[in-house]
Amino acid sequence: MDAEESKNSKRSLQKPNKRRQIASDVSAEGRERRWRTEVEQQIYSSRLAEALQRVGRLPSSPHARSTINGRLVRETADCVLAAAAKGRTRWSRAILANRFRQRLARRRRTKKSIGRKPSRVAEVKNRKLPAVQRKVRILGRLVPGCRKLSFPNLLEEATDYISALEMQVKAMAALAEILAGAQRNLLPISNDS
Repeated sequence: MDAEESKNSKRSLQKPNKRRQIASDVSAEGRERRWRTEVEQQIYSSRLAEALQRVGRLPSSPHARSTINGRLVRETADCVLAAAAKGRTRWSRAILANRFRQRLARRRRTKKSIGRKPSRVAEVKNRKLPAVQRKVRILGRLVPGCRKLSFPNLLEEATDYISALEMQVKAMAALAEILAGAQRNLLPISNDS
């Protein structure tokens, strides 16, 4: 009896499965509503503006400074979005982990690797799948960190990711509008009289 009781007490002390805890933490409706709130939008917009200012101050080559680095802006916006999700979703953890892996790879990289062509076997295998499974696989590739996720979980992650991206688009459109207005104010006024 004592051995059985000690096993049961050990099980109760162990942490529950993290995936289940995160999935049950917030319902799909709650996630979707969270990204649509005005407060969340303002918090994200201010953090995005701060992060983009930091990116603008990074030292780089003179000819690269004259143009906007779109990839760097996109990566920064995605990282701020993932940080705003606070690691509650699989896609946000995947974005943050990928960013960390890229930093490590840059430090370790000593020579360029030669890219290889994608194999034909994967293409043939992909064509043989039914249409619905092909589309599910494509959706899994579009949502970060969701390639091998079950269909119901994939749909839940995708809806959350889509609503988060909608918020990101609104914030970036507002920033672009503000910057365009500021640039118009800085242009010299010509007198045609």
